[in-house]
Amino acid sequence: MQAAEVLVRILEREGITDAFGIPGAGINPVYKYLKDSQKIKHYTMRHEEAAVHAADAYFRASGRLAMAICTSGPGATNFVTGLYTAWIDSIPLIAITGQNITSLLGKDAFQCVDIASIARPISKATWCVTNPKDLPEILQKAFHTARSGRPGPVLIDLPLDVQQADIPFDPEAYRSLPVEKPAPDPEKIRKALDLLDAAQSPCMIMGGGVILADATRECVELAEYLQLPVIMTYMAKGGIPAKHPLCAGHAGIQVGIPLGNRILLDSDVVLAIGCRFTDRHTGKIDVYKGNRKFIHIDIEPTQIGRIFPPELGIVSDAKLALQALLAEAKKRGPKRQPSERVKNLPVLREQLKRKTDYDQIPIKPQRVYKEINEFYDDETLFTTGCGLNQIWSGQFQEINKPRHYLPTGGAGTLGFDIPAAIGASIATGKKRAVAVMGDFGFTFLVEELAVAAKYQVPITVLVLNNANLSLIRQNQKYAYGFEYAIEMKENKEFIDYIKVSEGFGCKAKRVVKPEEIKPALAWANQQQGPTVIEVLVEECTDCSMGISIDSIKEFQ
Repeated sequence: MQAAEVLVRILEREGITDAFGIPGAGINPVYKYLKDSQKIKHYTMRHEEAAVHAADAYFRASGRLAMAICTSGPGATNFVTGLYTAWIDSIPLIAITGQNITSLLGKDAFQCVDIASIARPISKATWCVTNPKDLPEILQKAFHTARSGRPGPVLIDLPLDVQQADIPFDPEAYRSLPVEKPAPDPEKIRKALDLLDAAQSPCMIMGGGVILADATRECVELAEYLQLPVIMTYMAKGGIPAKHPLCAGHAGIQVGIPLGNRILLDSDVVLAIGCRFTDRHTGKIDVYKGNRKFIHIDIEPTQIGRIFPPELGIVSDAKLALQALLAEAKKRGPKRQPSERVKNLPVLREQLKRKTDYDQIPIKPQRVYKEINEFYDDETLFTTGCGLNQIWSGQFQEINKPRHYLPTGGAGTLGFDIPAAIGASIATGKKRAVAVMGDFGFTFLVEELAVAAKYQVPITVLVLNNANLSLIRQNQKYAYGFEYAIEMKENKEFIDYIKVSEGFGCKAKRVVKPEEIKPALAWANQQQGPTVIEVLVEECTDCSMGISIDSIKEFQ
């Protein structure tokens, strides 16, 4: 069997049902067999980076692997940003790149770049296959590597002559390697409960690893049994319903909220599961850590003590650790009764809630998120990339289900939003996916709107535009509707996002008044394919960097 066909058959056996990519000479032998696959549907993207973002968000939304595939040279190097975005957020995917023939490797041949070496620092593993007979074993190892431990993206680079070589292979004999999940040390589980039992004001931090382990149910159950307030890291947004009596929201310097910061700063023992204590969450380490005792649980041993030494470190799969903690807690007695601090949490949430019901024109960004929270149901998917819009989104959006809020957390990648919305929607049977993004980020990978239009993927792109409005402000006046359009056409800096969207096959609307937001969202939901809504918002500095961890000041 030709190695290119072997690749496709193994992808099918490993459960790949969707692929995002762009064909080209360096990978066309694989496409020859991919086009005839009865199990894998291929979506042709407009940029290679977007293919990786789509495969990335596909997993974030569904927990299933997808494939990104492209040709050699600049096609392959365009994968790098997408791989980094997935790697830093621990998202597994399979990346396949074409390559020139093996005899030309390292000889500066046309579109011959060492992508395996380039991508190695920002992938969980990479391979350049030079012996065709090694392909089945490498693919088997690649899938196992992507799924096991701390998950992440893997890349397989395939020279043309390797793709076209004939090798012995029996698809029916192929087996996936089993993924073993590390269980916690029982003695450390008991020590963790000892610390929590002795605490006066304990709390829990739910990290993104809890969602990756599909352990949000166990996490909330443990919090309810021990009556622990739950702080979410940004990557865990939606892991506990926003209005749950124990939900304290986020803490941190960017997407933190007053309630989350106060609960953390008032705590003496912190149970942190599946998080890495990165800078967006912690801020100043000395203030963040204080005199608090931390119990840190993570599947990756190198994460324990990487930022600061915890009181207790436990290497374990998040779900197995939570199950063990709950079992030990039940051995020790009945469900805990809430302390006065815990009883008061819902009241404190309302007292510290930041204002969003602004009515003025130009529209305040907070009002946009108020309308989003009120209009969309819990089944709606959301993506967001980078910029003020992501910070606002983290602070103001209320998400009630895991795998429904899909941000680029560690990388902050401009352009992630639209291809991610496409991948997430496809992964979930074409659920509505909403990309909430800024005007500058909209110009990154905007061509992927054409992909959504071609495949009729129901995405809504909300562009919070505070740039065009600032241009009007320079003239010390505001113009709206038809007058706005005339005014901006005369300004050479103006980008008409409505025309751009329509040019890529999307229906589009512009919103300039607060009362127009909700009708525009309803209009978009009624459309079959992709839509774009441009919302003119004022320049906003009061929530640009969130609330510092060493302050519980509420911005007005």
